[in-house]
Amino acid sequence: MNLGRAELERLYKTEPDPDVKERLLLVLKVEGDGMVPARAAKEVHRSRTWASDWLARYHDEGVEGLRTRPRSGRPPTLPEEIAVMIRKKLKESKQGWTTRQAYEMIVKESGIEYHHKHIYKVLHRWGFKQKVPGKVHVNTASEEEKEASSGIRRAAERALS
Repeated sequence: MNLGRAELERLYKTEPDPDVKERLLLVLKVEGDGMVPARAAKEVHRSRTWASDWLARYHDEGVEGLRTRPRSGRPPTLPEEIAVMIRKKLKESKQGWTTRQAYEMIVKESGIEYHHKHIYKVLHRWGFKQKVPGKVHVNTASEEEKEASSGIRRAAERALS
């Protein structure tokens, strides 16, 4: 299916998906401008293999072939109803929670043990962000904190001399 240059330009301008837009640009350069695929690939900063694969999909399936297909993946082991319940508990917490506490809640509710690094991914997928306490700088510390800090420093200097 070969579309004319004007139709390809219209599709390119109206396409909201940036990946499809990049592939449309490749097709526009090759089909609309008559550019050699290797040169068009270089202009869009992609490999010749990438270009030939997408051009082949365009020739076989048309513009719909330029869309990213859904990929299969490993299904989540945590049942959705349990995940919803845990998310709800985490959202209701006023003081926040640690990753360790989230891990323990997942194990308690589902019996599934994830690696501690994977807990970060799960929480991120659920829309939670890690909060890190801010550092207290000397200039922003209270007078008592400044005095305590300078007392420790003076004691250390005396011990070294």
